[in-house]
Amino acid sequence: MKTYVYGEQRELPPGFEEFTTLAQTVTVCIDLHQGHLADDPDCPCPAPRAREIVSKVDAFHRAARALGVPVVHVRSELRKNGCDDIHGVKAAWRMVFPLHVGPIANSDAHAIEGSRWTQFATEVKEDDLIVNTKKRLSAFYPSDLDFLLRNLGTRRIVLTGCMADCCVLNSAFDASNLGYRVTVLADLVRGTDRDMETAALKMVSLHLGLVTDSDELLRCWHDQRIEPS
Repeated sequence: MKTYVYGEQRELPPGFEEFTTLAQTVTVCIDLHQGHLADDPDCPCPAPRAREIVSKVDAFHRAARALGVPVVHVRSELRKNGCDDIHGVKAAWRMVFPLHVGPIANSDAHAIEGSRWTQFATEVKEDDLIVNTKKRLSAFYPSDLDFLLRNLGTRRIVLTGCMADCCVLNSAFDASNLGYRVTVLADLVRGTDRDMETAALKMVSLHLGLVTDSDELLRCWHDQRIEPS
């Protein structure tokens, strides 16, 4: 399987089965919901670069399901009265991110439960699993994702979604610190911009796990599948 090491693609040497084994693997898709992806001036936290990966993520999920890999969709969701954020301890991104992108007119509506902004942009099938208690940058905080993964017997997770330099990177750090073997799919994540995306993937490849493309991982998984006799 080919992987990216500090941005350079190379063949993965033997000894990485802890990362690439199909069994006990779960794919986790982060924050591909309308609050980031809607092509709408009212979109409360736009991540427009991630719109281009939605259909590709859906295709990867279909292939993963066919191989028996559970699909988990994680979304940010805040209580309606704002006590989790704007009327409590405000998330830092609300203050510092606008220094780069400028004022975000509808940011107070981001991730409010029951709003249209929490609707998934990706396909969600009946047997998929949803984690909607993410309230900060990591998919693990303060959600029940770790609880869910451990109950599934998970040893390996594959991360997709947005944003590569923010929620995906934070989730990769937490997953690695919690003892999971982490793979991030470079073609199925998007960052603030290409430079930040590249930097985030370089960090993952040096410190947290593998960075590869979805077709490479699926090829590796298919090679392990035992067809019924």
